[in-house]
Amino acid sequence: MPRPGPLPVDPIAEAKRQWIAHGWTDAAAGMSAVTSIIRAQQLMLARIDATLKPFSLSFARYEMLRLLGFTRKGRMPMASATARLQVHPTSVTNTVERLVRDGLVVREPHPADGRAAMLELTPAGRELVERATNALNTEVFADPGLSDDDTVELVRILARFRKDAGDFADPRPLPEPL
Repeated sequence: MPRPGPLPVDPIAEAKRQWIAHGWTDAAAGMSAVTSIIRAQQLMLARIDATLKPFSLSFARYEMLRLLGFTRKGRMPMASATARLQVHPTSVTNTVERLVRDGLVVREPHPADGRAAMLELTPAGRELVERATNALNTEVFADPGLSDDDTVELVRILARFRKDAGDFADPRPLPEPL
């Protein structure tokens, strides 16, 4: 059930106050940062879920369709999709099974590796992901609820955090053209 309005007090600020009052001062700022990020994720996912609901898509299903839609031929090995989405293979398998069941993706044997599968976007999947992307761009991504400067700074901070956590590495410099 949705709340009738904003809370009268920021619960994360109150939690930080309690952390300090209980002698956990060294951890209070970190606790505030972590819980703020988690709450922000909840708020953003709620907007995304509301936008994708008319398309009968979860964000996981949307991401898989969009990933396939970005490829030249609308297809890629399932292992590549798993690596790019950075989720457990079981989660990808479950997502793909639903997309196949709904006629949005087909799963075929890999042409060179008999143990692997290829995923391919169907015309219905391509049409749906384009409509869903237009809705997300309009209703969520064009205005994430932050100023342009704050958005740039937040992405910069979170990218540094993700890189330091081992999420990705800087790309190797390309050789100079001959």
